[in-house]
Amino acid sequence: HRVDRRQRQMCIRDRFRIQVALVRRKRELEASTVGVTHDPDGVLVDRFLAGLPFDPTNAQRRTIEEMFVDLRAPAPMHRLLQGDVGAGKTIVAVAGLLAAIQGGHQGALMAPTEVLAEQHYSSIKEMVDGLEVDVDQTQGQGSLMGTRPLGVALLSNRTGAAERRKIDAGLAEGRIDLLIGTHALIQDSVGFPSLGMVVIDEQHRFGVEQRAALRDKGAGEAVPDVLVMTATPIPRTAAMLS
Repeated sequence: HRVDRRQRQMCIRDRFRIQVALVRRKRELEASTVGVTHDPDGVLVDRFLAGLPFDPTNAQRRTIEEMFVDLRAPAPMHRLLQGDVGAGKTIVAVAGLLAAIQGGHQGALMAPTEVLAEQHYSSIKEMVDGLEVDVDQTQGQGSLMGTRPLGVALLSNRTGAAERRKIDAGLAEGRIDLLIGTHALIQDSVGFPSLGMVVIDEQHRFGVEQRAALRDKGAGEAVPDVLVMTATPIPRTAAMLS
């Protein structure tokens, strides 16, 4: 019993040291890294939330407000969003992405499989149907009213060459505000003139290099805000985001 007790104490001390080191590293990165400062208090986010066919839960509203605190900060966000399947994580993610888009930036959502990416595309496309962005805040071409429909596109290995060229052009011209897809998003041909926020679903199914490659798609020195979502958090996920 004494040996077991001593081993447990050593294990607890080791975990504490690791946790302290991770927190210190995170604070140092926050202090030295330039992020994208967003203003979530805009009409695009308001119209999205008001247009939902249901009222967001108290947990969703609380989580959105906590995320908005990070988005307003000058340091890049790196937040974990955990919830069971069907808990409404996508609503929170879209609110964050729209906060970036209404400021003239672009958003990206990466999923581990084509099926999941297509599901996200279909549901988000329906959620943002009818939303418009001011062309003054983008590089795209708009209507005579000075607005255009919010541009959402899907990119995966199933995307044909012609459609890929269309997506590449749409990103470069600012007509695509939100790109949803698989690891195809990190291909060299994909470029974002102003990537403001990245969402990674089931992030533990991606490698460190893949996650970093999408984050690094941002142009300039500013690092995009990152939100990772999972229904099944693992110790490595929690440690990475501590």
